[in-house]
Amino acid sequence: MANIKSAKKRIKVIETKTLRNKIIKSALKTKIKKFEAAIANNDVVEAKVAYTTVVKALDMATSKGILHKNKASRKKSRLAAKLNGLSA
Repeated sequence: MANIKSAKKRIKVIETKTLRNKIIKSALKTKIKKFEAAIANNDVVEAKVAYTTVVKALDMATSKGILHKNKASRKKSRLAAKLNGLSA
């Protein structure tokens, strides 16, 4: 355990940030699962709505520094390919 006051503060701040990151990542994973469930059910309309929410969530996670921009871009590309494969 840290003895220095600033080190104690850093520990508290890191715990808070870690919790925030976990919440955002968990919500993102849930949205991706909903999108993939819509794809599995061959529901084009629901899949398109879910895709827009996933893209928005990915962009927000990227802007907050939770995901790397290339990873978010890769995920969006793969999800778009799934959506296009469904509607084709």
